[in-house]
Amino acid sequence: MSITNDLKYKFSTLNIAEKLIVVNVVVFILNTLLVFLLQLAPNVLMQWFQLPKGFLDFLMQPWSIVTYAFFHGSIMHLFWNMLLLYFSSRIFLNLFSKKYFLNVYFLGAILGGVFFLLSYNIFPVFSRVNSPLIGASAAIMAILIFVCTYLPNQEVRLIFFNIKLWYLGVAFVLLDLVQLPLGNAGGHIAHLGGALLGFVYAKKLQEGKDIGEGFSSVLSSISSIFKPNKKSPLKTVHKKSNQTATKKVSKNEHQKQIDAILDKISKSGYESLSKEEKDFLFKAGKDA
Repeated sequence: MSITNDLKYKFSTLNIAEKLIVVNVVVFILNTLLVFLLQLAPNVLMQWFQLPKGFLDFLMQPWSIVTYAFFHGSIMHLFWNMLLLYFSSRIFLNLFSKKYFLNVYFLGAILGGVFFLLSYNIFPVFSRVNSPLIGASAAIMAILIFVCTYLPNQEVRLIFFNIKLWYLGVAFVLLDLVQLPLGNAGGHIAHLGGALLGFVYAKKLQEGKDIGEGFSSVLSSISSIFKPNKKSPLKTVHKKSNQTATKKVSKNEHQKQIDAILDKISKSGYESLSKEEKDFLFKAGKDA
């Protein structure tokens, strides 16, 4: 097996959060190497993907509302973001499929970008600042605050002691609010936008409403463009309706089991689950 095929195989075995971490690291390395080897200005490549603060500049590169989240200003900026993404995604993906993860992640990045644009063009305090937005922090805050909202009483180990998730979520939001006047105001505002998305998404999902359903359809349409269209030479029509009905019933029963376990977690915490229930959730997250 060639090195390329080996890398492709390793990448395919990663979960969606780990794949995003790899993409972010690769983008950082490539950008850093190209700038160094070609002796370019530090932002000569990044400027095409970072989110500018001006509306007119944004209209010239609308893709930046998403692409800004794949670029980081320093190795420590990247490290802390990816570390937080790794740990918060472990809780998220034990409960929900990658579809929900991608919805929350990218919608968090988008709302963080919208908060950044609006704030820099509404509040006078930012009028003399010309800093674009980069970093995955808003998207990661959306994931973190989602799990803190959906499982508020779930305890996690924080170095030497346990802490409930809702305490952790409140602490992160307060830190951003306190640091607004101290520097990197645009970044902290974007964090708050991502946090709001995660909070609202979790609350609505608890009510049985998926606010990211439309966005998920858009992602599916985009991904289908890059998938090869495999046509079978034979057309099988027998038992189609029966098979469809059977799959639908099976899927509904599967979802009912997941919903029942999530209700139990919400009421009594993750540790109240039996080993079988934990294994079921883990397998459901992998299969989705």
